[in-house]
Amino acid sequence: MIESGMTGSNTYSAAGVDIAAGAQAVALMRAAVQSTYGPQVLAGIGAFGGLFDASALKEMREPVLVASTDGVGTKTMVAARMGRWDTIGQDIVNHSVNDILVQGARPLFFMDYVACSKLDPAQIATVVAGCAVACREAGCALLGGETAEMPGVYQPGELDLVGTIVGVVERSAIIDGRRIQPGDVILGLPAVGLHTNGFSLARRVLGELDWRVPLAAYLPPGEREMPGAQQSIGEALLAVHRSYLKPVQALLGVGVDVRGLAHITGGGFVDNLPRVLPAGVGAMIRRGTWPALPVFRLIQHLGRIDDGEMFHVFNMGLGMLAVVPPTDVDRALATLPGDAYVVGQIIAGSREVTIE
Repeated sequence: MIESGMTGSNTYSAAGVDIAAGAQAVALMRAAVQSTYGPQVLAGIGAFGGLFDASALKEMREPVLVASTDGVGTKTMVAARMGRWDTIGQDIVNHSVNDILVQGARPLFFMDYVACSKLDPAQIATVVAGCAVACREAGCALLGGETAEMPGVYQPGELDLVGTIVGVVERSAIIDGRRIQPGDVILGLPAVGLHTNGFSLARRVLGELDWRVPLAAYLPPGEREMPGAQQSIGEALLAVHRSYLKPVQALLGVGVDVRGLAHITGGGFVDNLPRVLPAGVGAMIRRGTWPALPVFRLIQHLGRIDDGEMFHVFNMGLGMLAVVPPTDVDRALATLPGDAYVVGQIIAGSREVTIE
């Protein structure tokens, strides 16, 4: 006979793992997760593996699956300091949606992985509920995931959040940058903040400040009136990573020839834009052609960081770059009024980015 509920010192709970807390977390998140399900989901939360009916892909001529895995990094430490866990789930989903979007894919399903030293069921359920919010907005099923309690691997109070996404694109519609050529125009779609990158540097610069006060309190006098400067530091740092699914689909829907897309994440402009440039071309970005975000001004001012480093670490207010031919610029701007800016140009070169 096997008995549970032993109280000796060699139990799993004594080792730091609470199975009951894990079950409670699943119970709390169940409704939010299931709210993302459509008829394609045959098995989801609670199953050993998620089942997704892919028969609809037979309607496509040459469906290509696109997959990506990423994490929110040390933004989780910002969430911990602010005591807010409802945003980082949205961050990881939107980040992942954008990563496959750059190749023209639409999301099918997403899976999350949350790990910590000690499970707080309400906290974990709030994180996953955030994932569900973003999945519903993207028309994407939150098919399943994993909650791991690993004392000794993570520090007390720490949490890690990672996600995997799978999407699909018609082979003929893959956006791979190969048709980009000198003279093409670079459009920038605005970001709402740091999104999910650069937080180690941001926390180092801003860590000693009071995050409850407005950004303006620490900005130079001439910049305290800029739009968004009255937002608190904490709010600015936790601003949810924007999804570019709808604006990019809008461009494609009106026939704009999107020849390349670059999601500006870790590595900033310097590392991400070259990933979609073919041999023989480079890119030139013109500063001052899009609205500046005060959070970046504050980080650069207090950290005494040069422009080159800022553009290599942060998105600087542009979360997605789209490369289009000159003949499609007006149509693109009319399709996204106030939500797209002409920020640069493709030039002859060696896949390098110049910031002017």
